[in-house]
Amino acid sequence: MAWLTRFLAAVAFLAFGILFSPETFGSKSDGGYSSTLSTSLKMAHLLCFSTGFGAALWVTFIGGIIMFKHLPRHQFGNLQSKMFPAYFTLVGVCSAVSVGAFGYMHPWRTASSSERYQLGFLLSSLAFNLSNLFVFTPMTIEMMKKRHKVEREESIGEEVGWSKNVEVAKVNPKLAAMNKKFGMIHGLSSLANIMSFGSLAMHSWYLAGKLSL
Repeated sequence: MAWLTRFLAAVAFLAFGILFSPETFGSKSDGGYSSTLSTSLKMAHLLCFSTGFGAALWVTFIGGIIMFKHLPRHQFGNLQSKMFPAYFTLVGVCSAVSVGAFGYMHPWRTASSSERYQLGFLLSSLAFNLSNLFVFTPMTIEMMKKRHKVEREESIGEEVGWSKNVEVAKVNPKLAAMNKKFGMIHGLSSLANIMSFGSLAMHSWYLAGKLSL
């Protein structure tokens, strides 16, 4: 019920925004696009881009670090295993909508070099997110669960922040091998996430250049 209330409040604000912008219902412009369609596509692109960029900024640089510093490590990992699929789905959907809206407004054959680069950045963000959602994240979660099992046998994993894992791994070859594999997969996932965020960041500079204040 709380989620529905917030959603309806957001829709209400959007409706008021449309009511106070009657020019969005004007005549056809922009080379055949109706003003309503043009504004709707721009709004979809802007909202999805800002949502994806904001989510990536928060999860990558703020939320994840705070949780790591204050939650027991296994609890932190289990929470991340639930949060990351939802996070990559959200950013992936937002990137897909942004690609569709931007591509529709700037067809490849008539687009400028700058617009083609921007479409490339958005497509890159989408591709990196999909690779995380369907490849790296499932592999990371599976490996994490296996490592948690071994760590519980060694009575570690409930500490907050930096782990006792490294010390235990020195005398436990199985755990050491798991650490190496987990580190590789998690590193690829983190790299894909940073590349996705970077692609969105580059597009933000393009959008800023289009503002008229």
